[in-house]
Amino acid sequence: MARQPRPAPRSQRGITLFGLLFWAFMAVFTAYLLMRTLPTINEYVTIQRTIEKIAAAQPPTVAEARSQFEKQKEIEYSITAISGKDLEITKENDRVVIGFAYNKEIPIYGPVFLLIKYEGRSK
Repeated sequence: MARQPRPAPRSQRGITLFGLLFWAFMAVFTAYLLMRTLPTINEYVTIQRTIEKIAAAQPPTVAEARSQFEKQKEIEYSITAISGKDLEITKENDRVVIGFAYNKEIPIYGPVFLLIKYEGRSK
């Protein structure tokens, strides 16, 4: 009786414990960074929306534009990074254009920080 050839052993497939721990660490670290940065992104979007609204109203003076921003800042508690004096207010083609720029340092761990540079302007 002829002996049938044995099939070659299959190589094992799957993820190793080291691979699992690595990807778990990456997922947790990414989630941690998102939790730390989302409030600053929310603040940026709020500032952008506020200056768009002020620029659309076409304030007659720079002082009036800064005053309107300060009033809106009192309503929107999420704006803490800048104040009215930090706004760059210019006129382009008879339209008021409001710009801003600021840096936000987000502490990660000990002496490690994430620096995000935000800037924007009205349309």
